[in-house]
Amino acid sequence: MDGLNSLKEAIIIYLDRSGGLSKLIEDCKVFKGAREDEAVYRFSFDVNPSDVLELDATLGDCILHDPVKAVSLFQSVCYLSIKTLSLIDHIETENQVNVVLKPTHLPPFPNYCLDLSEFPRGYGPMRPLALEGLVIAMTRVTKYTQGARFLCSEEKCPCSRGFHHIRVHAPGATESATVRSDFTCFLCSSPLKEDVKSRVLGDKQLVELIHVKAVDVLGVHDAASLRYQSVTVFLRDELCNSMRIGHLYQVVGIPAHVHQWPNVTWSIEACSVRPWTPKCPCLVSNNFQNLQTAMACSPWRFAAIVANSFGSPVIPPGLYNTLKLGLLLSLVQTKDNPESPYNLDVLALTSETLIIDRLMRYSLPLASRGIHHTLTGDLLASLSRDEHGAGTANIHAGSALLASGGICLLGDLTTYKKERMDMLQSALESRTVSVFIPAKKYGDDIDQQLSFPIQCNFWAVVDSASPSKRTARCDNVVLGSVEMGSAPLQLAESFGLIVQCRETSSNHSLLSMTVHTLRQAMSPGEPLYPACMQFTTQDYKELLAHARQLKVDMSPEAERMIHSYYMASRRVRSDSTQRSTVSVTSVKLLIALAQAHAKLSLRTQVLEEDAVIAVLLCESSVTLKHGASALVFPPNVVFPCALRDLDSLHQRDLALEEFRRQILHFVQAYATCTVEE
Repeated sequence: MDGLNSLKEAIIIYLDRSGGLSKLIEDCKVFKGAREDEAVYRFSFDVNPSDVLELDATLGDCILHDPVKAVSLFQSVCYLSIKTLSLIDHIETENQVNVVLKPTHLPPFPNYCLDLSEFPRGYGPMRPLALEGLVIAMTRVTKYTQGARFLCSEEKCPCSRGFHHIRVHAPGATESATVRSDFTCFLCSSPLKEDVKSRVLGDKQLVELIHVKAVDVLGVHDAASLRYQSVTVFLRDELCNSMRIGHLYQVVGIPAHVHQWPNVTWSIEACSVRPWTPKCPCLVSNNFQNLQTAMACSPWRFAAIVANSFGSPVIPPGLYNTLKLGLLLSLVQTKDNPESPYNLDVLALTSETLIIDRLMRYSLPLASRGIHHTLTGDLLASLSRDEHGAGTANIHAGSALLASGGICLLGDLTTYKKERMDMLQSALESRTVSVFIPAKKYGDDIDQQLSFPIQCNFWAVVDSASPSKRTARCDNVVLGSVEMGSAPLQLAESFGLIVQCRETSSNHSLLSMTVHTLRQAMSPGEPLYPACMQFTTQDYKELLAHARQLKVDMSPEAERMIHSYYMASRRVRSDSTQRSTVSVTSVKLLIALAQAHAKLSLRTQVLEEDAVIAVLLCESSVTLKHGASALVFPPNVVFPCALRDLDSLHQRDLALEEFRRQILHFVQAYATCTVEE
């Protein structure tokens, strides 16, 4: 008895120090106007076990290893506090106090961590554990019974009145465990009947969590002999809607066995949820550090050499450099802020779809998260019925949602059907996934429409040599300067960056690829070029991881160039149809390209030179869609040939400088003029 009293004293001291008593008083004010027949009063407390262990080791051990006993102790303390301070007028018994303890942290030891890749499960202790994972599915919010009041059917029994039989939800309990019709009175063994008016309801949501490495199966990584299985996490009350599909979270929860005869399901009752980011080293290799030092004389050279040497294991250096730069910029412009509006989608137009697809597959594992969409999979989302008794709709993430904060590789759009293309176009334009839940099928009163944001970059390739399937458009629309292949022009317009993969000499690219393939066959696994020996795939992975973490600021010069170019482009394309192509989306694309180029150059400020690259890529993309440009692209400005020596780098710098002067002249000529609209 003395031990229990000392634990209760420690609880009072902890609640007083942590602000728990003040929270209890505030929560009780909500129940001031509650009905007299209110069955349960719910109170939740955030508990830091480390602070409790410093105060009282026995109490801390109880919270970590015997949560049921800890809840009982807190329940007793809360009831005594409520009665002593007269916080609630109509409370009669301790059973009416429903306490929920939420450990915010756990000791950083293996015994308190749960790895979702380990099996078997269900044989460990039923105590708080910490786990990390990726949300792949979730249900909508439904109701569950927090607590219910039962009365004895025998009128002469004292339990036919008052609050003697109170049942509250416990971790792992189903609805039938809290409310059903076969309970008996503990005094006279007569059947109990529920006082329905006293039932207290709460919110509930089910989430499917899986190990983050499980998405490697959906990428292009080599198949591993590992088995991944998702676990169901129950979110209740204030934790509902705290998790989003496609995001990573750390959950502190209590494992529980959910009994649904004849099956027993192992699940987690969440106590606390917070976003989680895996720790990874972001150190730039010495090779790239030395290169950055050597190329410090020009703000363009470092990124140019990085792009020129990129992808050497799959294609020769110097081939498709514009596309490689676009892929690198797209890889950099991810993850730093998944909710950033500056997306960077890439569409490649080529007659060599196999080579470009191989390059994209090589680049995908370098993303923070890469998903390779297959034609048989779901691109956006799908629905199924919940298997845990609720019968509500379970929303499963498609490739686009699973790739949040990373890259979704769509492959060759030529293989897509019209319905899938229309769905993709709608998703690209709205950057949202809309899910319709029919009420009749999933037991709801009304139909529901839910929306989920798309927070990834899309990569796709189109065979420009395939027969065109352009949709009908108005006669006054200016068609692009290149053929879009079988992809509708409207779909191509939805991509931010369009790159035409065409070398100056097709025979040169064919010969280079032939030599590359033969050398790979003769010397498998060995570096084929000096660039491969100097910059490995691991070097690129570390460089991109470091660049993604950089926080960049726009310089006034870069902002001025982007804004002025946008205004001038709007005015020079005075035709209403063409002006619509230079919209706010173009501004976002310019900012995304400039920021990504600064990050790839390992700078924390976006310079005017970064804006020049952004204007160059954006203008060339608009030209591919809608015809001739008002600017003249100097030769070798985007490096269509390999950068073999310092002289070629110098020539490229001169070409870019000339293009910068063109932009300034273009801006001065059109940004301040007025056009009748």
